Amino acid sequence: MTVPLTLLGLLHREPSHGYDLKREYDVYFGRERPLPFGQVYATLGRLARDGKVVPGATEPGQGPDRKRYAITDIGKRDVESWLSEPIGAGPSLQTLLFVKVVLALMLDRAAAHYLDMQRATHLRRIRELNELKRTGGLVDALLADHGLFHLEADLRWIDITEARLPALAEVVRGD
Repeated sequence: MTVPLTLLGLLHREPSHGYDLKREYDVYFGRERPLPFGQVYATLGRLARDGKVVPGATEPGQGPDRKRYAITDIGKRDVESWLSEPIGAGPSLQTLLFVKVVLALMLDRAAAHYLDMQRATHLRRIRELNELKRTGGLVDALLADHGLFHLEADLRWIDITEARLPALAEVVRGD
């Protein structure tokens, strides 16, 4: 997810202060990685420099004075273009999981042990996401489902790869 385009998308609805943008970003998109305030304001500064947003006059508020940012026509075009483009069909054929398995075999390490550790890590995360689905709202459930489906696919891959480790070891070691 790109922070600049996401902030532009939030501004497309209505002009907002940086604080409000951060809060809304965190509610919908930053569950596990809240957006730091510094990043919000640095991003708004770059967007203003590039003519995609314009800061309004400084307004007094509770605490430091604040500026309300508004999206420009250039920013709106960027958001519309971004939203109209599909995300590349994934996943990439070079995943970290695959790299670690192959390197473990190349270095004569216990790839099966690594796969077992990874499976346990995935299963812990599945339990966490299922709990989030159970206790959270609709946004949480949809985000959890997305993660769960990816984890389930990874687990299937881990099982298949574990069954094929002897053959893969021959290929990568040149046996």
